[in-house]
Amino acid sequence: MNLNTFLAQATTTPTGQPGQPQQPAWLGFAPMILLVIVFYFVLIRPQQKRAKQQALLVSSIKSGDKVVTASGIVGVVITVKDKTVSLRSADAKMEVTKSSVTEILEGSTALES
Repeated sequence: MNLNTFLAQATTTPTGQPGQPQQPAWLGFAPMILLVIVFYFVLIRPQQKRAKQQALLVSSIKSGDKVVTASGIVGVVITVKDKTVSLRSADAKMEVTKSSVTEILEGSTALES
């Protein structure tokens, strides 16, 4: 028997028996729909939640807060501008973007000199 003949016969097998009912078409899409739902709850929703928390954190920064930046710098906020904040860390004064602030350690108290 030729290989092409064998392959042609293998692809022409019947898909169902005449007496059995066919499954609904949407049932073939069920695994894909389930996968999209799982991706939403595992990946997309937590990322949106973190983005909302970060936006709330950035909007609540005020002078005198002790903050941590994404690069690990711990400092006290001196001034807050539209997109940046000025920090004092040890003897250094620096200006960083608001989005780089990842955590507020302590709320504002009297600004220490």
